[in-house]
Amino acid sequence: MQNFPKKIKKDKPQQAGLQEFRVMQPTPLLVFLRTKLANISRNNVKSILKHKQVGVNGAPITQFDFMLAPGDIVMITRHRIPERKNPTPKILFEDDDFLVIDKPSGLLTIASDKEKNETAYRLMMDYMQHKNPHARLYIVHRIDRDTSGVLMFSKKEDLKNIMQAKWNDIVTKRGYYALVEGIPKEKKKTIKSWLHQTSTQLMYSRDHEDDEGQEAITHYEVIKELKEFSFLDVKIDTGRKNQIRVHLKELGHAVVGDEKYHAEKNPLGRLGLHAYALDFTHPLTQKKFRFYAELPQLIKNFVSPKVDKTIFKKV
Repeated sequence: MQNFPKKIKKDKPQQAGLQEFRVMQPTPLLVFLRTKLANISRNNVKSILKHKQVGVNGAPITQFDFMLAPGDIVMITRHRIPERKNPTPKILFEDDDFLVIDKPSGLLTIASDKEKNETAYRLMMDYMQHKNPHARLYIVHRIDRDTSGVLMFSKKEDLKNIMQAKWNDIVTKRGYYALVEGIPKEKKKTIKSWLHQTSTQLMYSRDHEDDEGQEAITHYEVIKELKEFSFLDVKIDTGRKNQIRVHLKELGHAVVGDEKYHAEKNPLGRLGLHAYALDFTHPLTQKKFRFYAELPQLIKNFVSPKVDKTIFKKV
């Protein structure tokens, strides 16, 4: 066990054995750690790195000259960061700018207060670090933990910043499949509202604009009706937190398995929401990209056991 400080000035209270710090400016990791662990020698700080007691955004980092970026969360633990349990997700695309995966249901995009280790970011950083210890990824967008499908990372900070700033202009399609309770009366509809968040982190909407709400626009079309459920093709113009889940619940047709928004049925044993498509134009090269994630077999079998290919075509 390394000589770990008993007290470290931290940004906010954390669970025992864990300290977290937010990065404010580009800094090599060792330099950053030396400012936070002033009572530990340089060699001991390097030893802490070697023993995988330092993580960046939940991913363990051992390279002392790893370059931190503003907004990164550096965590320092008293014990080795646990080995990951989940396998590397399916990679849909990779080049010098992007890494795109098919995220499975149940996996967070990035670390939260409750889950630091098992995240899509951690898994893909492990993949990148195996090839190059100086490599890193940046979060461009997120999808909910229990939603599966297309998730894109940037390999360049400047590209990530541009894409986040111009996201709604760059992205031309965000497509989801949703299995919902009941059968909507209107087979095709656009829902527009302004979303708010309660003190318990639940989202709800109002049908009129106000200063605090975020505009949310969702389009859906029923593409198959089952006895007690409907299978929808959903497209969004805005990417607000829980947007699709809130709009469909307030329509009277909650996404199956959505305990957070009080769905009554869970025939899949998971949330019935899958991000199948992400289309966008590269903001620097103007090249057009289309990423597509196949519907998980579990949902496909439930919706169409005989595999009606016209339902699941790439659209």
